[in-house]
Amino acid sequence: FRQSDNGARTHNLAKLLYVHMLGYPAHFGQMECVRLIASPRYSEKRIGYLGAMMLLDEKQDASLLITNSIKNDLSHSSQHVQSLALCTLACMGSAEMCRDLAPEIERLLGASDSYIKKKAILCAVHIVRKIPELGELYTPLACSLLSEKNHGVLHSAVVLITELCERNPDTLRQFRKTVPELVHIMKGLIMSGYSPEHNVAGISDPFLQVRILRLLRILGRCNDAASDAMNDLLAQVATNTDSSKTAGSAVLYETVLTVMDIRSESGLRVLAVNILGRFLLNNDRNIRYISMTSLQKIVQTDHTAVQRHRGTIVDCLKDQDASVKRRALELSLALVSATNIRTMMKELLVFLSTCPPELRAHTASGIFIAAERYAPSQRWHIDTILHVLITAGGDVRDETVPNLIKLITTASELHCYTVLKLYRALITDISQQSLVQVACWCIGEYGDLLLKGECDDIEPMQLTEDDVLDALETVLQSHMSSPASRAFALTATMKLSTRITNNVDRIRSIVSIYGSCIDVELQQRAVEYNALFKKYDHMRAAVLERMPVIDKSSPGDTLGDLTGEVTKDSSMSKPVPGGSTLPLEPASQAFDLLDLLGQTDTVPEASHAESAAAPDPAGPSTGRDLLDLLGGLETTVVPSVTVYEKGGVSLKLQCDSQTETAVTLTFTACNSTQNDITKFTLQAAVPKSIQLQMKAPSGSVLPAGGHSAITQTVVLSNPSKTNLKMRVRLSYSNQGMVCQDTVQIDSFPSPAWT
Repeated sequence: FRQSDNGARTHNLAKLLYVHMLGYPAHFGQMECVRLIASPRYSEKRIGYLGAMMLLDEKQDASLLITNSIKNDLSHSSQHVQSLALCTLACMGSAEMCRDLAPEIERLLGASDSYIKKKAILCAVHIVRKIPELGELYTPLACSLLSEKNHGVLHSAVVLITELCERNPDTLRQFRKTVPELVHIMKGLIMSGYSPEHNVAGISDPFLQVRILRLLRILGRCNDAASDAMNDLLAQVATNTDSSKTAGSAVLYETVLTVMDIRSESGLRVLAVNILGRFLLNNDRNIRYISMTSLQKIVQTDHTAVQRHRGTIVDCLKDQDASVKRRALELSLALVSATNIRTMMKELLVFLSTCPPELRAHTASGIFIAAERYAPSQRWHIDTILHVLITAGGDVRDETVPNLIKLITTASELHCYTVLKLYRALITDISQQSLVQVACWCIGEYGDLLLKGECDDIEPMQLTEDDVLDALETVLQSHMSSPASRAFALTATMKLSTRITNNVDRIRSIVSIYGSCIDVELQQRAVEYNALFKKYDHMRAAVLERMPVIDKSSPGDTLGDLTGEVTKDSSMSKPVPGGSTLPLEPASQAFDLLDLLGQTDTVPEASHAESAAAPDPAGPSTGRDLLDLLGGLETTVVPSVTVYEKGGVSLKLQCDSQTETAVTLTFTACNSTQNDITKFTLQAAVPKSIQLQMKAPSGSVLPAGGHSAITQTVVLSNPSKTNLKMRVRLSYSNQGMVCQDTVQIDSFPSPAWT
């Protein structure tokens, strides 16, 4: 560049642009672009402007040096030089350049040359995007541009009006007056063909049609008058456009979006759903995918219309494309209702057995929720859940086990049927740990019914006590069994000691073996059960009696979702085998303490769940007196504040404890949308004077419907006692879309005991 003469400068810069396209650094050529732009020769200006568009952007200081050259060239006598300046400004113009040159663009919008007018309109679009308040300059001229006959000018004018309406509500109200004119233009495109040279596969100017439909959607949103003015047009487009070509499908898809977004008539909405149904039969997977994506958005508002295409949607579950399968699954789950639950569940269970591993957890969760909501009978409900556990027991959530156990206990007339079915599944396959845990629990609880085998609804089995104990011992010894499954099996074995008569010694020997187990949890259970055999044998029958029926009205009665606060690694988070270690509320703890003091005769017989729910407030009891002596152990509601709520995701903050220099906080995240949210993470930042310690979260998946929550504890150390401030960043994935948001917290709730 330094040694070459004027004739070689353009060639050298062209070579540099090629080097830049190959990915090599070319920033040293920026000033050469500025020099060539200032040249009076068109050939040099052309290369200079091209280089500026490729090598410069609004962050480069050198871009400010060409502002004056662009301003001069916008007033040039040659339309080609004006075009170069307009293209460059629209491509890389910074906010400062746009502010300085906006009046020049306004002047060129009235140019007589359609070539320059088209580029000036697109330049105005860029300026409006950069500085929305400058849209007022172009609003008066934009209305008159709709009367242009040139295709490029009209297309650009529609784009400009769309940008103006999206940026300013006042401008939107002003442009609603142009709806009749837009409808007239659109009808001309449909009926007579606006410009033959812009036809694509027999569709008249599909690009302009799509732009006009998009603008009509914005103008008709939340406005009855504008919506009524375009209803007839939309019906005409929907019925007269050929969907066999890609161009026609694009116009129809934009029509459907417009119909669903404005206040359209019910018949028109049904027509739009039928168009999406036709898209489902298209051979192009992309068209099928966008069709199901659109149906997913409207299934709640137009459920009946979408139901007509249920068969086609279910067929899409067999598609080879993973994205189409996922969309078909989500839509199928949304279509489940009380009237089609049996038919849809058969299809979903077949899909569960063949679906990819990454979809099994989502499929199982959806089946659980649908079965809980629409189950025609308890037996059907139990059979469905057992089918899922047999097929994909390794992919279900941890809370499925306690919830299924709760369902089984409430169906007292199905205990024999359920335990026989679970026993058969257990001896067939012990690799599905969720199934193993439920089977062990039921065998321990209803082992006597299993041995009788008196059930009319299932083929009878002649079982001996040794057969049942062999099955449990297989679980205890299998390398596939998890520690939790072994704990279930050991407790079930212990419970059988009160339900059988001839093999108590074998049970005693099995339990004693695990008194020296390397697993601390299993070892503790075995030691306690051995003590029950030796020191407290007179109490064994009472301690190991059958669990009472769990009250259906208790909170958290949802099979596919978290019940209460479930902790993955804690045995207190789910009903362990036999239910002997359910979490207890303070009242039941008081009763246990009385038990230790030898005052069991004054305590009414009740299950742990019943005593945890609420003792009779009217009846005097030693437990209540003891609570009074201890100063009252009633549960205190911890105050919390909602610090974030957006798109169905909410985040609450509560203060658990506070000292002079430290405070312990708990964040609770919930999801009220219809889809599971995955990869949920929290990040926090505090001032340098405050020390932050974040504990591990309770999970990373927020199930749909707000049935469970993710909690995370944060400890703040504030030795300098400055005002607490915190900035929290949320990150999660919703239907494959990664969402991030930040919230500033300046005020914190007080702890419950202050």
